[in-house]
Amino acid sequence: MKLKHFALSAALALATVGCASTGTATGMLAPDAPRALAAQGPVSVSWGDPAKFTEITGSGNRFEAERGDWLNKLAVYLRDQSEKALPAGNTLSLTIVDIKRAGQYEPWYGIERQNIRMIRDIYPPRMTLKFRELDAQGNVVAEGERRLTDPAFLLNSTPLNDTDPLRYEKRMIDSWVRREFNSRTAAR
Repeated sequence: MKLKHFALSAALALATVGCASTGTATGMLAPDAPRALAAQGPVSVSWGDPAKFTEITGSGNRFEAERGDWLNKLAVYLRDQSEKALPAGNTLSLTIVDIKRAGQYEPWYGIERQNIRMIRDIYPPRMTLKFRELDAQGNVVAEGERRLTDPAFLLNSTPLNDTDPLRYEKRMIDSWVRREFNSRTAAR
């Protein structure tokens, strides 16, 4: 039985290495993958090379971390939430510099659990954003870089039926939008 498990593990490892050595990136890491959302409304969102994001380089399982369209979904959510809070007539340019989603792959638990994202309080979601907000006349209202994180993401519980895999990151974005735009609106 152990020999059969070893043979299966070795075959899977060789197949993974074979796929990785081809050098053909797909999905969000493909050279021709978009690096911005299509222009729509007063908020634009762009990002650099996702292969350099902490989510990909430091997730514990690069292949699982790059799967899916989570980057595009977070960019759309960021745009939509920012647009709701943006004062009328203003425009906002957002650049996602880095993302680390909540949780971590822990491959040391063995091949049967290496593709499971473990959600623990020591793996909070993090995001670094650059932004520039302009008023209707083109004057800079605010600009800068923000490092977002939610170290208490597990304490801020969500309903038990919430199955959105990006719920922690979205809640972190909501918190930033409230802080960033409500504080300036209250100061006016």
